[in-house]
Amino acid sequence: MTGTVKVKDKSGTSALLKVAPFRKEIRKTEPHKHNSYFEVIYLSEGAGKHVIDYKDYPIQPPLVFFVRKEQVHHWDITSNPKGYVLILKKAFVTESLDYELKQLISKASEHTVIPLDHHEKIEKLFALLVDEANFTVIEGLLKALLALLLEQTPTLKVSAPVSSDLFLSYKDLLSHSSQLQNNVAHYAHLLNISPQNLNFICRKNANQTASTILAEHIISEAKRLLLYTDTTIAEIAFAFGFSDSSHFIKYFKKYTEQTPKAFRLQS
Repeated sequence: MTGTVKVKDKSGTSALLKVAPFRKEIRKTEPHKHNSYFEVIYLSEGAGKHVIDYKDYPIQPPLVFFVRKEQVHHWDITSNPKGYVLILKKAFVTESLDYELKQLISKASEHTVIPLDHHEKIEKLFALLVDEANFTVIEGLLKALLALLLEQTPTLKVSAPVSSDLFLSYKDLLSHSSQLQNNVAHYAHLLNISPQNLNFICRKNANQTASTILAEHIISEAKRLLLYTDTTIAEIAFAFGFSDSSHFIKYFKKYTEQTPKAFRLQS
């Protein structure tokens, strides 16, 4: 490939979870992504916009943004920001034995932005997490924080999903894959289950087929490459395991109703 998206790492070398005040000097940043962690950004003050995966989100506090590992984002802030940034590494989720917390993390990752009506408790929880070092206490505070955030959306589901760990592992494989493959069986093999079982797990957890979830990842990553790099369409097709660029073009158009070239030109 002839272009790559800049990767930033603000997590430090050892912390599994890091919380810090939002840096007031941040105003404008270049498009970048964070391959190694999930980011939760709470803003109580500020104005401007936050661009996540080629979509503008106005900064109208109080609100919280969720940025997944694979997403490209950048800031264009026009006034003094105030809030907190929470960085959550995969190793934290792996180490935690709290399945309800893992479910909340998975549910939070489905959102991009949540406007907040009530944020006083949320702000206090962020503040408590800044200096907390006890893993068990951190788990409790994070669970309370995510529950309060998701409580302000109409879509929170508290029923325990079937095989949630495998579902999270599937999504994590897609997010961390250096070369996505348009082949559900490939990922089922990596998870040591059958494609049919993977499909069942995805339907139970997300009401989507495994192939639809895979397609969403492929299309999102293809859009990032088209928008933020000069990678050719043929190179993108090859990277995702398509036999030729015409097959990839048809696939892209099926899910977006436009060709990769049209998407690149309009952006």
